[in-house]
Amino acid sequence: MPPAGTIAAPAPFSDQVERTCAAVLELLLPHRRAADPEQAAPASAFPHQLHQLASFVAVGDPIVFTLPGFPCKSPNPAKVLGHLPDEGERLSLGFLDRLCAAVREIHPPGARMVICSDGHVFGDLIRVPDDHIDAYSDELKAVIRREGFHHLSVFDLRDVLGDLPHDEKRAVVHARYAPTVERLRAEIRSDADAERLYCGITRFLVDDTADFPGSRSALQRECRRRAYGVIQRSRAWGDLIADHHRRSVRLSIHPQRRGAAKFGIRLLDSRDAWTTPWHSCVLHRPDGSWELLKRQAAEEAGRLVLRDGRPSHYEAR
Repeated sequence: MPPAGTIAAPAPFSDQVERTCAAVLELLLPHRRAADPEQAAPASAFPHQLHQLASFVAVGDPIVFTLPGFPCKSPNPAKVLGHLPDEGERLSLGFLDRLCAAVREIHPPGARMVICSDGHVFGDLIRVPDDHIDAYSDELKAVIRREGFHHLSVFDLRDVLGDLPHDEKRAVVHARYAPTVERLRAEIRSDADAERLYCGITRFLVDDTADFPGSRSALQRECRRRAYGVIQRSRAWGDLIADHHRRSVRLSIHPQRRGAAKFGIRLLDSRDAWTTPWHSCVLHRPDGSWELLKRQAAEEAGRLVLRDGRPSHYEAR
């Protein structure tokens, strides 16, 4: 027994639990979105994720993954086919559903994925109308139902704050969870990963702006300012998810280093590690592969294909 007044260290997980967790993580590793791709990344390099997995495996519960993302389509028509999910989202959701199904072969209770759709959290900052965000989230749920993706569900601000006006929802989340701009500035000055995220979000905001009336330098200044707000709200959303899904394996659509608290996951192939289905569209190549590209690039390489009367993707010529 430990001396009186001390707290015993938690018992280690059994060898079988650890082997199962490592095997589940091995399913994720080929799809890792890495901030350090030059580094070797065995399962043992991800202690946070192994511990999170073990909290489910040790008691025989289904594993719960949470993935913030799938917010809305970019407002720049040169990048996307419209404001509703298209083949890029359908393929990505199918990939995530198959990933969860594969877990059952290793861990019989299986797994499920909660898609934490975050468009309303920063819709005002990325200049996307709230009705477009609602329509995008509703169509995500419709795709999941139509395609029979039984391992997936969608969680958004409506599940937390109901029918409050969108601006009020954002204000509540910001007030409860967002870090200060001063704190973020200090992090960005001192932490290379925080700086890389800030620069990546700034670049996306610049690229997503289609009708800015001022100069390029003025646009960049404005987007640098808005990037702080996006990061504030993104952090707030992450903390809110943690409150509502206390037991989960945290995934991210942003590149992550090994050992980070979140595991970066790549949904589809692209030439840029930051590209997502909601900032692009997909090109179907003759060899059967799919690649995320900006709409202009996909148009040059292929012909438009419709699904249910709506633009879906491009087929390579």
